[in-house]
Amino acid sequence: MSDYLTTLRELREKALRGGGPKRIEQQHERGKLTARERLALLLDEGSFQEFGALATHNITDFGMADQRYPGDGIVTGLGKINGRRVAVFAQDFTVMGG
Repeated sequence: MSDYLTTLRELREKALRGGGPKRIEQQHERGKLTARERLALLLDEGSFQEFGALATHNITDFGMADQRYPGDGIVTGLGKINGRRVAVFAQDFTVMGG
C-alpha cells in the first residue's frame, strides 16, 4: 500500500508543476499568471479543492496515443468567492498551450 501512496504523491506533485519550470517562467515573462495562480487570486484563501489533476484523455487519433498530460491542461475544482461555494476551471497554458 505504501508504494501506491508514494506513486500517487509523485504523480500529484508532477501534475501540480503543470508544464514545468521553463514553461511557467515563459508564462511569467509574458506578464501572465499560471492557472493555479489565477485561481488563487480569484478564490477565498485556502478554499480551493482541486479534483481531476490526474485525469487524462483517451484519444488515439492525431498522434495523441503516446501523449499524456496530467489534467489535460485544465485545473478544475471547488472553492469559495466571498464565502459562496463555486465550481471553477482554468486552462493551464503551460500544458499543451492550454
